[in-house]
Amino acid sequence: MKAPQTGLAVIAALLLVALFSFAIGTQTAATNAGPTSASIAAFTAPISAPPAARPVTEPIITTENERIYSTIYNEVAPSVVSINVVARRAGGMQQRDGLAQGSGTGFVVDREGHIMTNFHVVEGAVQIEVNFFDGRIVRGEIVGTDPDSDLALLRVTDVPAEALYPVVLGDSDALFIGQEVVAIGSPFNQRWTMTTGIISALDRTIQGLTRFSIGAVIQTDAAINPGNSGGPLLNLRGEVIGVNSQIISRTASNSGIGFAIPSNLVQRVLSELLENGQVNYSYLGISGDEMSLAYIDALNLPNTARGVVVAAVEPGSPAARAGLRNPANPITIDGRRVPRSVDIITAIDGVPIAGMPTLIAYLASNTQPGQTVTLTVLRNGTELLELPVTLSPRPGARSSCFSLVFSG
Repeated sequence: MKAPQTGLAVIAALLLVALFSFAIGTQTAATNAGPTSASIAAFTAPISAPPAARPVTEPIITTENERIYSTIYNEVAPSVVSINVVARRAGGMQQRDGLAQGSGTGFVVDREGHIMTNFHVVEGAVQIEVNFFDGRIVRGEIVGTDPDSDLALLRVTDVPAEALYPVVLGDSDALFIGQEVVAIGSPFNQRWTMTTGIISALDRTIQGLTRFSIGAVIQTDAAINPGNSGGPLLNLRGEVIGVNSQIISRTASNSGIGFAIPSNLVQRVLSELLENGQVNYSYLGISGDEMSLAYIDALNLPNTARGVVVAAVEPGSPAARAGLRNPANPITIDGRRVPRSVDIITAIDGVPIAGMPTLIAYLASNTQPGQTVTLTVLRNGTELLELPVTLSPRPGARSSCFSLVFSG
């Protein structure tokens, strides 16, 4: 009784295999067939509005944060671009035929086709390929660069204004630690990747591409990896509050400590690059040290004392001409040599200075060469001075080493 059933089962199975094989063969044949006029027309059809970043089926959103993240991605992703570069330099980029190849991220800032990114993404570029969210691939040209802030401004000319979606720049001075943030970029060339996190710290300092540092930098634990460089760090209103630039890592991949150039500095750089093609920063001419217990003990200061301890004054600099002094008369405290004659900058134009990052950020964002500022200086722990300083342009000199890892 079972044999006829088994035979029928085998025949049915063979028929199914034959039908399945026919289906695969049909698909393969269609795939291998030459292009039809319809397929060519579809391929060359002009691109209109950007495609939705979410699937056609409406997602089931279960939390308020999911709704916010989804909204941010769908609204901001069309403003973000992926950048591929061929350059005449080797700095960490993949080598081929004597040229270096690398990638990064950028974002649209206006309907004239201007795009902001990191300078280290496009440094030495002989070809810049800009990939848009809607599928366009166009050439980019460098409008201006600012190695001091590690920012660069590009422009694309083959994209109509209606296909450009400028970002909104937020106020980086209004940020707070614990604030939720979102990063969108191309980590490891995985384009339009969104990661989330919080602002882990504010008022950090990182090294630019010159001997000068960048102040008021944002630290975040949102995942930032090689390829994220030049991409936006966003608040939950979808405003750009920073440009992702560097990470601290032993493996050149994310370890939860990333840094973004603050949007208020980005706004200044953007304006000056558009107007002049370069940025002119003011120069004070000191190197500074942070307040420590050793200084507090040596100068008999209250333990709440804050400011920038002047560690060295550059000869002939604005600081030297204004009368700032090098430290002197050291004593030994707990095995450390500490000067008892020292200038401590506590404010600039009446704005309190907590440390070197605050001073750097104020000079970069609020002053111009030729401007006169007033430094409040505590000298030797006893004498409070108001010193007017006329700032000069920064001298140009590239830095030869970096303590951090660029993220793209």
